[in-house]
Amino acid sequence: MKHIFLNLKRFDVPVELGGVNRLAPMADWGKVIVSETQKGLTGYEANEVEFVDFFPEAHILSAAAARTADSKVEVGCQGVYRADTAVGGNFGAFTTNRPAHAAAALGCGWTLIGHCEERNDKAGILAEAGVTDTAAVNRLLNQEIRAAQAAGLKVLYCIGEKSEEQEAWQQVLGDQLSIGLDGVDKSRVVIAYEPIWSIGPGKTPADKPYIEKIARFVKEQTGGLDVVYGGGLKADNAAMLASIAEIDGGLIALTRFSGEIGFYPQEYLEIIRLYMGH
Repeated sequence: MKHIFLNLKRFDVPVELGGVNRLAPMADWGKVIVSETQKGLTGYEANEVEFVDFFPEAHILSAAAARTADSKVEVGCQGVYRADTAVGGNFGAFTTNRPAHAAAALGCGWTLIGHCEERNDKAGILAEAGVTDTAAVNRLLNQEIRAAQAAGLKVLYCIGEKSEEQEAWQQVLGDQLSIGLDGVDKSRVVIAYEPIWSIGPGKTPADKPYIEKIARFVKEQTGGLDVVYGGGLKADNAAMLASIAEIDGGLIALTRFSGEIGFYPQEYLEIIRLYMGH
């Protein structure tokens, strides 16, 4: 089965405040995205592909409420805290953090863990304390995956190497997998590969042979877990990614990269059509 994930980052911020949201007022943004995409996804079979949207927390309730009875859209959150509420234990003393049980109660079935932006944030905080050991980031992410699964959530776990790590990519990705997935239920995990060195303006995108090589490595290291391309599933690479047998889907973010950049539902549906072939 294929997996199409949508990471909406902070695309909800209005243009006049420095964001890219021309789609809807903040209060309606999550609802509009679900409402305008689920209708276009009804032609796909449940055993053919699944669609998961990772929303900023403020939009989870309206997004979940907008789902119809036959909706193909699943709702997820953009990460969870490494500790959680428990009956007879901590009842919610997690100010500023998002416990997995809170995400589940809001209507999430998935969470996104280990995205390169989260990894950078954790590494930056650790660096302030003088810790530069990359394994520490992987250990924290492992705690998050365990907490997510304990709350019944499925996990999209992101891995990837930076430009300065490319020569040691096997060690870097191997550690991210072995430490991050230690003791977790792999049947409820999908891996997203982010070639961090190739993402962004002016950088050369990873080519087909490189993506094939990495996907094979990940499957070998994990016993065959599904791997999606996290470097950005777009209109201009959808056909290429669809031709890679080892790739099981993709992660979409922005749909328009010039002019009025941002996320637009109809362009999202077109990317899926190009990738799925119908």
